Amino acid sequence: MGSETTIVVADDHPLFRGALRGAVTAIMPAARIIEASGLEPLTKILDDEPEIDLVLLDLTMPGVQGFSGLIYLRAQHPAIPVVIVSANEDPVVIRRALDFGAAGFIPKSLEVDRIGEAIGQVLAGGNWSPPDIELSASEDKETADLMRRLATLTPQQVRVLMMLSEGLLNKQIAYELGVSEATVKAHVSAILQKLGVESRTQAVIVSSRIGATLKPPAGVE
Repeated sequence: MGSETTIVVADDHPLFRGALRGAVTAIMPAARIIEASGLEPLTKILDDEPEIDLVLLDLTMPGVQGFSGLIYLRAQHPAIPVVIVSANEDPVVIRRALDFGAAGFIPKSLEVDRIGEAIGQVLAGGNWSPPDIELSASEDKETADLMRRLATLTPQQVRVLMMLSEGLLNKQIAYELGVSEATVKAHVSAILQKLGVESRTQAVIVSSRIGATLKPPAGVE
């Protein structure tokens, strides 16, 4: 680890990005650190940079809704480890993040030196989660099935689902993604089939139950 290590810090709070930068440089002074304040700049970085060793991802920032950013990154860039860094220390949230493919979960309340240790452990090929939090409880069968279904969505389908949860119409989604409305309709149909639901509203509701997206706006059909 060192000058060949490139880490992306994705968080919309500049102060916390600075804290993470300090935690990384404390253990890897020569590491290259790139900052992103939302999902769009993050995806551009990952598309433009061929050698990313780790992404430190907040659960709440522009373009990211709950686990949707993690699900998207794991589908789009499966070879890049992602560590969630969040103020949410709920054991259920931590366990689901790991189940969705995170290589680690670091609470923002952790001391800077321990954050550095956790990052170092993941970069060495391991996983890291808070040792004092009980994570052994298993999901109920319905939740586990839904998580498995969500994990089958393609990166573009994940982004469409996120936009559906924001209440965007097909033509608005098509504009945002630079595709045709017919393509969006095909994605929506595939999402409904994969999630085993019959409407856009149901898709957003079931995914919001486990924190994969936002709760649907009132009146979304």
